[in-house]
Amino acid sequence: MRILTKKIMAVGGKGANLAELSSIEGISVPEGFYISTEAYERIIGESSSISDLLNQLSYLQLEDRDKIGELSGTIRRVIEEIVIPQDISDKITRFIIRFGEKKAYAIRSSATAEDLPTVSFAGQQDIEWCLAYGSC
Repeated sequence: MRILTKKIMAVGGKGANLAELSSIEGISVPEGFYISTEAYERIIGESSSISDLLNQLSYLQLEDRDKIGELSGTIRRVIEEIVIPQDISDKITRFIIRFGEKKAYAIRSSATAEDLPTVSFAGQQDIEWCLAYGSC
């Protein structure tokens, strides 16, 4: 169980469980790849303002929905403008090319804390459907 827990911390629950399933003979799991939490932290680390914005968000009162929405929008824009480090981008591109540039893909989240004993965040993440390489 400790090995699975370590995998969950590296690639999230969905990623770890799919990897586990794919190692079982007779179980068919579609090919795929994951972006590790280490890569995510490097990508997010490229923007020093993210942690400041998240800190501001954590101090807002639940009733202040307008400010929460405004700050969340700012966080989203900052994240969307982050340039992914070249080595990570190259690895992602190699996987996509290996699987086929003309195939359709679904990009799923795999949170490290999506389902906890006291809370669940399942279903709150978006699925990005990509019709072809470069359309995401």
